[in-house]
Amino acid sequence: MGNLSGVVQQLKKERERAQKEVQRIDAALAALGRLTSNGSSRHHTPSAAGRKRISLAQKARWAKQKARPTRTISAAGRRRIATAQRARWAKVKAQQKKAA
Repeated sequence: MGNLSGVVQQLKKERERAQKEVQRIDAALAALGRLTSNGSSRHHTPSAAGRKRISLAQKARWAKQKARPTRTISAAGRRRIATAQRARWAKVKAQQKKAA
């Protein structure tokens, strides 16, 4: 029976150690739970003036993006491209006819 009491004593010590470990983990979780991702627990909503400033800045960026000139091709340029493409296809077809 002496051996059994030693095992019980050892199990009690292990239980105490495990309880202390759980308490340390709980404390760490509690400390981390109070913080947000950037380390601040305060949630900030921008003021109306701040939102307006952000809105105006974004609208200016959109306007700048839209102000860029769009490139269009002239009718003469399209005709030159179409003529060159027809010539390329005629050449391909002629080679196919020759090979057949």
